[in-house]
Order: sequence, then C-alpha cells, then structure tokens
Amino acid sequence: MKTIKPIIVILVLILVIITIFSLVGKSQQMTVVYEGNSTRDSVRMTPGKFQCGECGMLINNLNFASQVVAPDGKTWFFDDHGCMAAWLSDKPFQDEVIIWVKDLPTDEWIDGKVAWYSRMDQTPMSYGFGAYRTYREGLIAFAVMQQAMLKGETMANLSYRAQLQEK
Repeated sequence: MKTIKPIIVILVLILVIITIFSLVGKSQQMTVVYEGNSTRDSVRMTPGKFQCGECGMLINNLNFASQVVAPDGKTWFFDDHGCMAAWLSDKPFQDEVIIWVKDLPTDEWIDGKVAWYSRMDQTPMSYGFGAYRTYREGLIAFAVMQQAMLKGETMANLSYRAQLQEK
C-alpha cells in the first residue's frame, strides 16, 4: 500500500496538469489558417485572435496585417507584410493567390498585389513595409517589396536601415 500511494498521487497530478493545459489551449484558440473562404474576400480579423503564419506572432496590430487566400479558399494571416512576402515566395500557388492588405490611410482591405509599399513604417516585425492604395513618391510595387524582403533589404537590417534613412 505504501508504494501504491505515491504512484496514485503522481498519476493524479499528471491528470490535473494535462487538464489545465487542455483548458488553456481551448480558451486561446488562435486562427492561423481559415478554411472555406470560397468567396476569397478578406476575412474579418479581431486583434489577439489570429497568429502569423510565418513567424507565429500574435496579430494585435491590424494596420500591417496581411491575408493570403489560396485558390481552394484557405486563408493565411500575417502580422507584417514582410512575413507574408517571405512565406509566399516558395509556395507553388503564389501566382494564383489573392492578397489582402490594409491601406494605412483608409484602414480598408485592398488588393496587395497592386498596392504600393513604403519602406520605413514602424511595423510589428520591423520590416518597414506599410501598404497604400495610391502611389506617391518613394513607394514601391509588391514585386519590388517582396524582392527587398528576400534580400534582407528591410528596416530590420540595421545596416540597410542606415542606408534608407540617409536617402
């Protein structure tokens, strides 16, 4: 009986720990991928309920959030346009996706492939890419932004940041 008591106590503790982790996991259900977006429209996002598909960060600031909708309706979410550009670069369906980004001046979801991007905004991952519907001097096209991201030419790169700030 003396040897059985500690084993029972240990099993009960393990069961309690498993129950606690299970309940915490259910209460914080984060959305990384949304399935069934057959209309391929932007999905309504709530701060703190979505997780970046590239870096895993919780998406609290929707100003720099991106959404990528695949042809099958799967929608991925990103906290920073740079994360979205990096994630998308090796996907076989990258030419067929619809990209939604927030237009900073209007807070509206716009087509990320035709949006214009700044290079020096304060973004969640410090890449610097803010999205704009209308072109103005100094903004770059999506393809240029994606190439800059892949080359490390972002505000997160301290030596490149210095070059950008000198201009």
